[in-house]
Amino acid sequence: MNKAGGCMNEFTWVGSHENCIDEARIRSLNGEIVIGLYGGNSSSGQYKNEDGCLVWSSPGEWEFAMILDGHDSAESVELVMNTFENKKDLVYEVIHKQTRESFVGLQDLIIETFVSDGFREAAKKIQGETACLFVLRKENYLWWFSVGDCIVHLFHPEFTALGEFQQNHRSFYEWVGHNSTFNKAVPTYSTGTKELRTGDNQIFLTTDGLTECPNTHFGEPAAILNEFGNGSLEDGVLNLIQEIKRKGVKDSTTIVTWKFDNKHDAVLPSDMN
Repeated sequence: MNKAGGCMNEFTWVGSHENCIDEARIRSLNGEIVIGLYGGNSSSGQYKNEDGCLVWSSPGEWEFAMILDGHDSAESVELVMNTFENKKDLVYEVIHKQTRESFVGLQDLIIETFVSDGFREAAKKIQGETACLFVLRKENYLWWFSVGDCIVHLFHPEFTALGEFQQNHRSFYEWVGHNSTFNKAVPTYSTGTKELRTGDNQIFLTTDGLTECPNTHFGEPAAILNEFGNGSLEDGVLNLIQEIKRKGVKDSTTIVTWKFDNKHDAVLPSDMN
């Protein structure tokens, strides 16, 4: 489902409804945010897609994205997606606060949702669990909340020169759903905030079908960046998906990426000012 109402752009997708097996599908929101969907190769034994993604944006103001990688079924993906779609007005309200308050408020909202009695009762009735990654770009900052092993990279020449790409870390044995880290006395997750560098910053989210594809080097972020070259984001995402398709990937891959041209001066060490 791809909707645009007023200045808002919204996209939601669940692999159990549109599995994209053997087929690369590229979506573009407002010509800015590019979404790549690939369900894996049937010739490698793939028969289902348990990924999902949700993207909301107000062009030029902020982008909010969520990607999910389900396990054992897509029911946990559908539960998380439906839960946050039902909270859309509240999410928008939090995003429209002052930027620092937005990040703190989103973290609180996500945790309160996952530990709530209503969500936990619903999760008991479903099969499986999901990794999930929430990302918000607002002003000249990137914020994320990560449960599990989905990935967010940040591509900028200044970071590339120093070998910095991945912003979160892949954390195994963390999920939301039937078997959930949020059912424990102390939930486990990671979160962070990053100042964007001056100029073009490319934000890149992916599930691990891309990075674990056999006979490729996409576990190395620089190899992902190289597929974009000087072309468009659409071409770069298509290049990635076509390559993992050629290499016989079985696991599904979901990609969300966009660029933000940061006009603010980024912090520098005192001897470079």
